Amino acid sequence: MSNTFGRLFKFTTWGESHGEAIGCVIDGVPAQIPLSEADIQPWLDKRRPAQSRHTTQRKEPDTVKILSGVFEGKTTGTPISLMIANEDSKSKDYNDIKDKFRPGHADYTYFKKYGIRDWRGSGRASARETAMRVAAGAVARKIIGNVTIRGALIQIGTHMVDYANWDWNATETNPFWCPDAIAAMQWEKYLDEVRKSGSSVGAVITVIAENVPAGLGEPVYGKLDADIASAMMSINAVKGVEIGAGFGAASLRGEDNADRMRMSNGRIEFLSNNAGGILGGISSGQDIVVRFAVKPTSSILNPVETVDIEGRNTTIQTKGRHDPCVGIRAVPVGEAMLACVLADHLLLQKAMKG
Repeated sequence: MSNTFGRLFKFTTWGESHGEAIGCVIDGVPAQIPLSEADIQPWLDKRRPAQSRHTTQRKEPDTVKILSGVFEGKTTGTPISLMIANEDSKSKDYNDIKDKFRPGHADYTYFKKYGIRDWRGSGRASARETAMRVAAGAVARKIIGNVTIRGALIQIGTHMVDYANWDWNATETNPFWCPDAIAAMQWEKYLDEVRKSGSSVGAVITVIAENVPAGLGEPVYGKLDADIASAMMSINAVKGVEIGAGFGAASLRGEDNADRMRMSNGRIEFLSNNAGGILGGISSGQDIVVRFAVKPTSSILNPVETVDIEGRNTTIQTKGRHDPCVGIRAVPVGEAMLACVLADHLLLQKAMKG
């Protein structure tokens, strides 16, 4: 099983949802970068469960501890090891379904691949693993400097934001990271109805990186957008990724899709950003715009048809604490993965150019 992401800036996550702890080892971080738990914890707090009734009520403080790679407040250039203890796992919630496969979940495929699976909260297939991606992303942000990365939830189920109401400040004032305060209020009632019905819904997240320098990425293999798409697709429950106009570009004519260029104050200025800040696999200096779609949570209270490990037809009903929309907490995860990709490509560019 591959548990490592990246080339120069790379991290390996470890641990299971209901094990003693989860953690990651980050390698390739340059020496003498100021780093402490206080630099990492705010980003983990953003992802932390049980912050509203709209996410899982598993109460994990997600307090991070740096075990290695930092001395006297600075990175040493050696591997940085991070750990978070699991403090509120309730494995008994899964006793009734430990021999059944949840449709839409990784239960069946993990079992077929390894012949064994950790049924306690799905083991490595659990979104609990993404906490360590967020921790790695916090370290990556120290490398990418003044690049600003922000994410927002733009759709829950069939309910979308009104782009005319877009306000980044609004994402900090509602439980959905929604940039449309009016839509966020409507989502409260909608998601309450979904949760009470025993079901779940999917979501779409936008992540934008500003102040990205031009020239990051490789022209053929190792394209920046290819690595970003791979990073986002590696997040639990993600089923689709778009860069810039994405699939919408297929309905545009060439002159409409073209990001026209003009000179302004001695610099090139783009008049639109359908390319999402990446041309030919290389950053253009424009904002990098990524969207990804998250499927509905597979663990739901409503009974659905399935089979068990003995091949018998049955039904399954998943009790316990689960997100009615896992896309809410995917916002900080998407931000973190974009930060990790950009940190990796910045180090690759420096290695190439010196």
